[in-house]
Amino acid sequence: MAMAATLHGPDAAARATTGLSRIARVDIVRDMAEAETRWRSFEGPDFLFTPYQRFELLNAWQQTVGKHDGVMPFIVTAYDADNHPLLLLPLVISRENGARVARFMGGKHPTFNMALWRRAFIGTVTQAELDALFAAIRKQPDGPDVLAFTQQPQQWQAITNPLAAWAGQPSTNPCPMLTMTRGCKPEERISTSTRRRLRNKERKLQALPGYRYFVAETDADINRLLDAFFLIKPQRMALSKLPDIFSDPATKSFVRDACLAKLPNGARAIELHALECDSEMISIFSCVADGERFSTMFNTYTISENARYSPGLILLRYMIDHFAERGYTSVDFGVGSDEYKLTFCKEDEPIVDAFIPLTARGRLTAIGMSSLTHAKRLVKQNPALMQMAQMLRNAISR
Repeated sequence: MAMAATLHGPDAAARATTGLSRIARVDIVRDMAEAETRWRSFEGPDFLFTPYQRFELLNAWQQTVGKHDGVMPFIVTAYDADNHPLLLLPLVISRENGARVARFMGGKHPTFNMALWRRAFIGTVTQAELDALFAAIRKQPDGPDVLAFTQQPQQWQAITNPLAAWAGQPSTNPCPMLTMTRGCKPEERISTSTRRRLRNKERKLQALPGYRYFVAETDADINRLLDAFFLIKPQRMALSKLPDIFSDPATKSFVRDACLAKLPNGARAIELHALECDSEMISIFSCVADGERFSTMFNTYTISENARYSPGLILLRYMIDHFAERGYTSVDFGVGSDEYKLTFCKEDEPIVDAFIPLTARGRLTAIGMSSLTHAKRLVKQNPALMQMAQMLRNAISR
């Protein structure tokens, strides 16, 4: 059931003194099925959003991981006086250390968290309008104590993200990215030396019967790739002495449901790209794409002797060329400065966290969250501290 907050009384007076706010009403929906129609109205050309906030992807997450973790949808929609939608915040609420915390849906799976914005609104939104939005959220019964808006891009498609500017601080990890110019030569996006090195390695793979690069389009191919992924990934993680975050049934269900989910244009909410031969799956990368940017998500590669030929890098080269030929202008490989990402990416996408308190309890929670993020970032930037943290994590996991 939707709950609406119409801005009047003291909020209306504040609006009059700080400049006219276009936000006249804020609705809160706590059910995915009820939110679907209004959510889809934000996915047209008049709105700005990242592919991580599509309904198909986040609905798959909420019905699996979200329900398993006990988080509740808290979907915020703001409208103007003519009932035109202005923005949608796809949030969930959970209790953390005694406080009710609202976060973006998707948990750790999205690289970017962002509202869905009307383009005509996002470029001119004012501080007073954001204040009006937060005031309406604060009034909701059983609402959040704090808004934890983490991993927000500072901008998307060259448009500034207003919520990222709200007391934002750098996120724990950077996000390596590659910018591409439409119509550029292949060696302008991946250097000639890197291409030559990868071609030399790929010759070994090309000798394998049935070797090919492909994008999974049918349900059968998607399920076949995921069956291989869930078989290989835990072995690969064990070799790296890392926990397998895909081991629980809820996460497996989310991944499969999102990869199978079709967007209105027929594409998949999560695409699967792969290298394979007749005898094995060699490498798999998933990604989301929106016509401008493609962002990789989960991946794995064989534990056979063919792993020595850098199949993951070869697959990424294919993917970069695949999307560049379709007019894409940028790619990112998710947060974290892994060495393979730096082979292609020479810059970082700025991402920030913002912790916005709505209650007295929320103020203390926000301070703690901000301090913890800052401390984690310091550790990640200091090699000695990072090595100590890694040793401690390995000791605990034994």
